[in-house]
Amino acid sequence: MKPIRFTEKLADMFSLAGKLAKQTSADALLVLLERPTNWSELLKISSKSQQLIVAFDSEEHLADAKEAGLTTLLLDMPEAPVYDKLTQALLQSVGEEILAPGATVVAIYSGFDADILDSISHIRLTDHLGRLTSKDLQQLSTNVPLDTLKVVVDLAIDIGREGREGKSVGTLFVVGDSRKVNKECETMGFDPMRGYKRKERDLHDPRVREGIKELAILDGAFIVSTEGVVERSCQRIQAQSAHLTLSKGLGTRHWAAAAISKTTNAISVAVSESNGTVRIFSEGEVILRIEPFRRAIKWRDFEYEPPHVDDD
Repeated sequence: MKPIRFTEKLADMFSLAGKLAKQTSADALLVLLERPTNWSELLKISSKSQQLIVAFDSEEHLADAKEAGLTTLLLDMPEAPVYDKLTQALLQSVGEEILAPGATVVAIYSGFDADILDSISHIRLTDHLGRLTSKDLQQLSTNVPLDTLKVVVDLAIDIGREGREGKSVGTLFVVGDSRKVNKECETMGFDPMRGYKRKERDLHDPRVREGIKELAILDGAFIVSTEGVVERSCQRIQAQSAHLTLSKGLGTRHWAAAAISKTTNAISVAVSESNGTVRIFSEGEVILRIEPFRRAIKWRDFEYEPPHVDDD
């Protein structure tokens, strides 16, 4: 793949981001790149007071960046929107203890053109990732494999952002500890996932994820195994919600998510129908909140009044 030329304009962008990082006492400078660039030139203009982190979608570019002395992240989500990539990069940085949960980051990325670094953001991880800590992530990866959790969360984010057919959609995924979870659930009349082969219910398959998006409009929760296979759908959660505390405004879906994560070792991922926000629950509490970057655009016919025509 052809590298990004380290032009004067690109140098100016990095210099501007570096100044912003210095003025705001940011802990790190995060660069999202589609292709490699001249690492030695990048290091020359980088500030020594901020850590430089480079995130890629392709593993083939990591070796050269590491050899140049850069801290690197592999996202492996080339089709995802920029906001999702930023969130994942920050999530991995905290999980791998590259950044502290309360760190401040200046990010440089391609917001409009994939071949041009044209956008700079100032991000406080306290606001962006809530109360998430590296300890939380390690615990999550113990209960549910991080790979499975990532697939489910990415799907939930897509549902929260896109909705379905122009309408907002809310849904709930319960991941892991399926045996105990199933004892706390009952099917709400009809389970459309029943009868399908295991591979036809595996969320690692893009076609299965698209099918789940269509079913998300139905009431009830999806029960997902630690391997990422949907075991059941349209499930009513019957776990008791006593002794739980949630923020005002959260409805039945979020109470069910909290309750099932409290009474089992499962992780719950709830999508709010009102605003697309994704909340991850563990042990009865929200441990991560992800806001959708933008909701899908809902087009409508142009409304107008025809001109009045006199009869005479």
